[in-house]
Amino acid sequence: MNSNTYVAIMAGGVGSRFWPASRESKPKQFLDITGDGRSLLRITFERFLKVTTADKIFIVTNGKYLAQVMEHLPELEANQVLCEPSRNNTAPCVAYTAFKLHALSADANFVIAPSDALITNEVLFAENINRALAFTEKNDAIVTLGISPDRPHTGYGYIQFVAEGAREGVYPVARFTEKPDEAAARSFLADGNYLWNAGIFIWRSKTVLEAYKQFAPGIYDIFQQGMSVYNTAEEQAFIDEYYPQTPSISVDYAIMENVTNVYTIPAQFGWSDLGAWGALLEESAKDEHGNVIAAECVITEDVHNSLIRAPADKLVVVGGVDDLLIIDEGDVLLVYPRNREQEIKQLRQRAQEIYGERFV
Repeated sequence: MNSNTYVAIMAGGVGSRFWPASRESKPKQFLDITGDGRSLLRITFERFLKVTTADKIFIVTNGKYLAQVMEHLPELEANQVLCEPSRNNTAPCVAYTAFKLHALSADANFVIAPSDALITNEVLFAENINRALAFTEKNDAIVTLGISPDRPHTGYGYIQFVAEGAREGVYPVARFTEKPDEAAARSFLADGNYLWNAGIFIWRSKTVLEAYKQFAPGIYDIFQQGMSVYNTAEEQAFIDEYYPQTPSISVDYAIMENVTNVYTIPAQFGWSDLGAWGALLEESAKDEHGNVIAAECVITEDVHNSLIRAPADKLVVVGGVDDLLIIDEGDVLLVYPRNREQEIKQLRQRAQEIYGERFV
């Protein structure tokens, strides 16, 4: 493993579409969503041990989750956890990470990825990551992993690549497209040169910092002021003061849609972003009726294609329903049509407006 290879895992979100399991005090990255006894953060961390060593893996999170990160990843030292004082979307998050790693090593070559993806073929995933790292080590390039689509999904962003421009299995990117409507998604699938955007980026620190300097100077200038304090005892005080001053914008809008040295690797390693309950239902093992049951005491009668999640000490009896999400977290019970799961984020907001912080 190359000593200049680093990994940064973004784990600061609240996972509002996984409410009511995901809460402000304990969001989904700290939950055992898959049922294998490990949190999503732990699963992601162990996945990246195939790419680099534990001392080269950094976690970017909200400051309020520091203790939980250390609980789930006791291998880490305190300097490996980047604590954001505010949620300003992904562009400031990536910039802070790049500056910190660049201060550690001017030749830092790193992966930044979300903490909540489900990946079934981890060996193939690591092979793709290592191919990207080898490419960015030798080229002034930004590489993203693109997932070969198997259906016209409208919930993902898309990457259009240039098929005839491949080098070492790495393809130039023509453009990024945000979540399309059904017709556009179908045309992308038929075209064959479009991939799902998995939000996994690989680059050298100096490459991404140059992109920020050119296309997002407002963000660059703020973090550049801290070059002398990164990886020191003064870093957190600097971040607490200046991070909230950065604009709230995604890395896609800030730099990815502007840079020209972007490449992608078409991959198929069994990926889901686990963005909402329906994705978990799609990706999990099902019973003979298409149900996913994450509960110990359940009686079902004429139930199909539904997700049932409940505490171990509760008996759940369900009958005569199809395509439902039934999520019982003890203090909150959610029963909602699967095809309307996009409304859950707004339901969480309504619960907060009516009942305050009690249930969110």
